Amino acid sequence: MEIQGKQYHTIWLQKNSTNIVEVIDQRKLPFQFEVFEMKTVEDAFFAIKEMVVRGAPLIGVTAAYGMYLALLQTERSELEFVIKSKADYLKASRPTAVNLAFAVDCMTDFILENQNDENLLEQTLEKAHQLKAEEIEFSSKIGDFGLEIIEQIYQKKKDTVNILTHCNAGWLACIDWGTATAPIYKAHLKGIPVHVWVDETRPRNQGARLTAYELGEQGVPHTVIPDNTGGHLMQHGMVDLVIVGSDRTSVTGDVANKIGTYLKALAAHDNNIPFYVALPSSTFDWEIEDGVKQIPIEQRDPGEVSEIEGWTKTGIQNVRLIPENSKVANYGFDVTPARLVSGLITERGVCSANRKSILKLFPEKKS
Repeated sequence: MEIQGKQYHTIWLQKNSTNIVEVIDQRKLPFQFEVFEMKTVEDAFFAIKEMVVRGAPLIGVTAAYGMYLALLQTERSELEFVIKSKADYLKASRPTAVNLAFAVDCMTDFILENQNDENLLEQTLEKAHQLKAEEIEFSSKIGDFGLEIIEQIYQKKKDTVNILTHCNAGWLACIDWGTATAPIYKAHLKGIPVHVWVDETRPRNQGARLTAYELGEQGVPHTVIPDNTGGHLMQHGMVDLVIVGSDRTSVTGDVANKIGTYLKALAAHDNNIPFYVALPSSTFDWEIEDGVKQIPIEQRDPGEVSEIEGWTKTGIQNVRLIPENSKVANYGFDVTPARLVSGLITERGVCSANRKSILKLFPEKKS
């Protein structure tokens, strides 16, 4: 996708060095465009934990490159111990997004299986590139399958299709295309008139800052709304479709996503509006049966709620919002039960949010 007319991915190897991985620093968007350099596994940990990178697919790929950076720092004589240790370290950076553990385990297994190969470094880097390429392909295919849903609505309505999103599940959260935004971008490129209601998504405002930014860069019509506005819009026929992303989805179809997603699903259900979740297969947790009870929910820094970050003439600054002695609860995610999900849009097609339908698309996971 594009920023100021120039094509980017969210993560790439520095042009002149195979020892430095670069990412777009999403903490600074939309006010400043800056690149963050990762030279060590500790840099990758920081980037994930401190939300330099955001979104389950991008977190996973960042972790994959983090394991490559860990290998760069490791002596062959202590490789197995150090790599396993660094894998556990990286997986502790953020608990909810399952792509993180998926990518780290994939890279760890690859490194240990090939530890005696003289070209291990080059092969490990290529493995990270491969995981990145897969996520791009997955997002593009999600866009193709989701486009069919938007087309069907447009064919009936013969007017602009209004889509509501929550948080950022765009290309900034992935590598390219995005998950929830991929169908929107494909529809826009095809000439289907679309308009996106962008939830601001407190407390980090990923919708207001990131989704609105990338939609604007691609020329997609959109309107930023407070998080509590979606239900009102649905009641008055101003939303045709809700598409969100996922940080972890159970094999039974329960969906963990940014806090507030569950409330949008309830409002959509009450107003007979389709509620779809767009996700690659790397976001499924094949071990979890009950998402509400079993998916770990990250509790983040109270400062994200007690203060708000914005742009002033002198740069990005924080201001306090609440009384100094008030306590804060800052849950990062909630779980939308499968019964409220109209369908899951994956790289293999659209399925219902239940075990039978999911495993029909992914039969290799039945065991």
